[in-house]
Amino acid sequence: MTAEPVIDGQDSPTAETAPPTVRGSLSPSRAADFKTCPLLYRFRSIDRLPERPTVEQARGTLVHAVLERLFDLPAAARTLRSAGDLVAPQWDRLVTEQPELATLFAEDDATGPAEFLRSATALLDGYFAVEDPRRLEPAEREALVSAVVDEELLIRGYLDRLDVAPDGALRVVDYKTGGAPREAFEARALFQLKFYALVLWRTRGVVPRVLRLLYLKDAEVCDYTPDAEELLRFERTVVALWQAIEQATERQDFRPRPSRLCDWCAHQALCPSFGGTPPPFPAAGAGDPLTDARSRPATPGADE
Repeated sequence: MTAEPVIDGQDSPTAETAPPTVRGSLSPSRAADFKTCPLLYRFRSIDRLPERPTVEQARGTLVHAVLERLFDLPAAARTLRSAGDLVAPQWDRLVTEQPELATLFAEDDATGPAEFLRSATALLDGYFAVEDPRRLEPAEREALVSAVVDEELLIRGYLDRLDVAPDGALRVVDYKTGGAPREAFEARALFQLKFYALVLWRTRGVVPRVLRLLYLKDAEVCDYTPDAEELLRFERTVVALWQAIEQATERQDFRPRPSRLCDWCAHQALCPSFGGTPPPFPAAGAGDPLTDARSRPATPGADE
């Protein structure tokens, strides 16, 4: 999703479930973190510093939950009104499961929660402007997919939706609750979808016919068609990225890479680029390399 749940309750693969040759695990979110800023990767994956969810993240989580539940309804009932009726109950469920979401609004804020729900409902207009869910029967929703590449690296992630055509063709769909990005940020979003495409190719022997980004705020669709040669190059890129992460971990050297995305970083106080000092490097290093926690959505302008 990927806005994905701020905290995901499903277990990541562990040393007990992964093949014995596997030494590490990488998700598209954590890979994107390292590409964006190695120090951000360290803060999230090694130090595992807490990050308070933002309103934008929570809204993305809510909209993804609504769209997932929408397909539980009979096809004829998947209307805009039905989707809107799911917003408040899904928010109540998320707050129950993740109590920290209740802290997004002050107790005396009478308008914030209501406006929040209205803004989430408005994004559903964008979804229905680009798709008719009555004509769709997704094969998988919020599905964990994983594969081992280079015999030592487990790559995996959660698909928002996977559509399978009668002829077996695959379409990977990812909902984005932010606005349609400029080219540089769109490349980041496609990086995430290529990650999923690589997993599907390696596990099912089929290159997805379409990678689709649905930008709900602007009611825009971005389709991309990968091929096997491109995914092979992408696989080499992912393996090289993991090797760079391993080297940085061994050297305990994760340097900041300042960019405009720093404006949304929750760890500026610890970043040398802003006069801060990172905490001591954990004595256990990265801990279990197979517990690369999922964290969706990323900061506005990144995954969203």
